[in-house]
Amino acid sequence: MSRRTSIGNSSPLTRAVESIFAFVKFAEFEILFCLFFVIAYVIFKDITSRPEYNQILVKKPDRIDLWPY
Repeated sequence: MSRRTSIGNSSPLTRAVESIFAFVKFAEFEILFCLFFVIAYVIFKDITSRPEYNQILVKKPDRIDLWPY
């Protein structure tokens, strides 16, 4: 015997939480897709802001090189 609850008997807070869960279930892929890019951006920004990384890009080698930069 399962108990059925209708929308009218639920409190507004319960309906709000259920609608949020329904939205997250519906848009799960898009949310994860955006989170992937946000996290990748933050990690890349952190790595490239370090001085050691900047020295690799800017510092010229002491030896003679055929490719000027």
